[in-house]
This record gives sequence, C-alpha cells and structure tokens, in this order.
Amino acid sequence: MTETLIKTKTTDNCLTIVGVSWSQFEAIEVAFEHVAGVKFAYLDGTLEIMTISPEHEDTKSTIGVLLEAYMREKGIRFYIRGGPTLGRQELGARKEPDESYNLNTKKAIPDLAIEIVFTSGGINKLELYKRIGVPEVWFWEDGVLAIYYLREEYEQVNRSELLPELDLDLLVRYINYFDQYDAVTEFIQVLRQQ
Repeated sequence: MTETLIKTKTTDNCLTIVGVSWSQFEAIEVAFEHVAGVKFAYLDGTLEIMTISPEHEDTKSTIGVLLEAYMREKGIRFYIRGGPTLGRQELGARKEPDESYNLNTKKAIPDLAIEIVFTSGGINKLELYKRIGVPEVWFWEDGVLAIYYLREEYEQVNRSELLPELDLDLLVRYINYFDQYDAVTEFIQVLRQQ
C-alpha cells in the first residue's frame, strides 16, 4: 500500500451579512449569477457569501467518488443530486449543499447532504437543513467527519443511519489519502476483501 499523507488545510473566504431581506438576497444572488466559485446560504435574514477554494472542491469530489464507489460496490441504488439550491422564502432558508444524494429513488429533497467546512460563518447549517427536511447531513472539517441524523432535531451519530454498514474510519482514511485516484482504487480493493 502507498503511504498515506494528510492534505493541508486551506480556508475559503466567507462574508456574513445580517439584516438582509429575502428580496435583497435574491437581488444579490442575481448579481453574482455569472461569478464562478461563489455560494450562498440564507437563514432568517442572515446571508453568507462564500468563495470556494480549489481544495474545497477537491475534498468534495474525493468524498463523492468514495461514497459513490461504496454504494456501487454494495449494490445501493443512488442518485447524485449535486448542489441544487434547496429551500424557499416560506422557510426563511436557502442553501446549496456541497454535494447531495438520494438513496433508492429520486426525491425532491436529498436524503443526504455533505458540507465541506474550511471556514464557517454565522448561519446554523443544521437549522437550515432541518427546515428543508434533509434526513442526514455530513460535515467534513479538519480531517474529521461528523454525521447528523434528523429525528425531531439533528442528533450527532457514530454511524450513518442511511448507510449503517459503511466503515467510517476506513472512509475517513481514504478521504485524507494523498491521491484521489489511488484512494478510490485502494478503497474498492478493501471493500471487496470485506
């Protein structure tokens, strides 16, 4: 096996603005619609504007290809939703997840949303996802994967409720691997030996 190296941490830039109406938020979104690498989150008048670093996108992609490899190897039907904007004015919430999936069937709301955290702003992402109704949210920060499952509130859990047989320690090892291609190749080899 190849030596495992930890990726270095980079921060995205995040600007948080309080007291923004929904119509102001929509106008700001329109003003940025042709600017690549900018994402928005809105909750009850608080707006986050975040620029996304290449490292953020690399980490998001690595988690995605590993998760997709796992589901294919285990015969779990899934639909990649990517980062569609979720939420609406009536909820007072809107966000584009870094990555999201439906399991078994296509649905309007993803079963699983993934957030890569290189910096955080002033919005409670779990409250935002709760209003939207996403059952499970994964946060990747500083080489650690934290999983939250929605009951009445989100509860941090030790295993994915949606993918209970997924070995999270193994997944984290390959998320932190030095090379995405080699990580996926070795991850699949280990899964086939289990």
